[in-house]
Amino acid sequence: MTGLQDRLTPQQVEDFGRELDALRQRIVDDLGQADVDYIHTVIRTQRGLEVAGRALLFAGFFPPAWVAGVAALSVAKILDNMEIGHNVMHGQYDWTRDPALSSQRFEWDTVAPAENWRHSHNYIHHTYTNIVDKDRDVGYGILRMDPAQKWHPYYLGNPVYATLLAIFFQWGVMLHDLEVEKVVKGERTFAENRPVLKKIVRKAARQIGKDYVLFPALTGPLAPLTFLGNATANLTRNLWAFAIIFCGHFPADVESFTEEETEEETRGQWYLRQILGSANITGGPLFHIMSGNLSHQIEHHLFPDIPARRYPEIAGEVRAICEKYGLPYHTGPLHRQLWSVAKKIVKLALPWTGERGTGATVEGDRALRAA
Repeated sequence: MTGLQDRLTPQQVEDFGRELDALRQRIVDDLGQADVDYIHTVIRTQRGLEVAGRALLFAGFFPPAWVAGVAALSVAKILDNMEIGHNVMHGQYDWTRDPALSSQRFEWDTVAPAENWRHSHNYIHHTYTNIVDKDRDVGYGILRMDPAQKWHPYYLGNPVYATLLAIFFQWGVMLHDLEVEKVVKGERTFAENRPVLKKIVRKAARQIGKDYVLFPALTGPLAPLTFLGNATANLTRNLWAFAIIFCGHFPADVESFTEEETEEETRGQWYLRQILGSANITGGPLFHIMSGNLSHQIEHHLFPDIPARRYPEIAGEVRAICEKYGLPYHTGPLHRQLWSVAKKIVKLALPWTGERGTGATVEGDRALRAA
């Protein structure tokens, strides 16, 4: 990639940062009852869909009821994880002082403990976005998602690992905090992982007990169908979350950075890195809600603690600011972004040689982008 320092002059970077700061402050000053009403409406809808889905599975012997129950439960799980859990745990509603919307108290319907996730995602990922060897979301410790990651024969399995991660995404997020790759390298001990592992075991046990023991048992002779319905809803949520998250972070045009070029980073430079390291997904209002508004990944990376419902209204202004400073604003429909990610996963299974940043050639990176 072109170095951050080559994009804008120091003065332009600071002017760029001030414009985004002003935009953020304007939204913060405007937060109010409409934002509270919105998130409560989403929560009521999510709860209603979950109750309806669970109830319909009691009639799972009737195929249309089973399908409807799975569909309702799938949407409920997606809303819980994407538009509610992810956003509430970012502190987007802490200003309301509502305990039910507290980022520190909220727990979501997934095997990943909220406390672990807040550290790995809110702090690590959003502080070091797309900095290779700092942002562990680049490849999730499993995949090679950037040419700067040194190639190893292990990465020949990139497409297989990505497929498995998509299917079992909530489990991949859960295990993310164990930093297993550091244990393998001897950079982290099993003893250091013990507190994290205890939280993971407790949370996973609750989730397994709820979805695969309690609710199937409640439906008596329909337990196998209920078990299958819950598994299908979890799979649907996993695949959807994987697609949205990877399309916001890893299309071909999205850039990565080295630790050296982000040293002593100013606020303006941090904003610049978020713009260059993110991509949006186009779609309608329902699509944006179902994605947790992470279809506006650029705006989310710029302002992670602003209610996500505000991202669509400021996206046009953010894009105009980017155009003013000659910066890219990566966006496209889901199918195009997903295809771009899939091609990257396959191509980076192969050994690009030389160095770009820390492990690949500029020529190799250009070839990847052109493919």
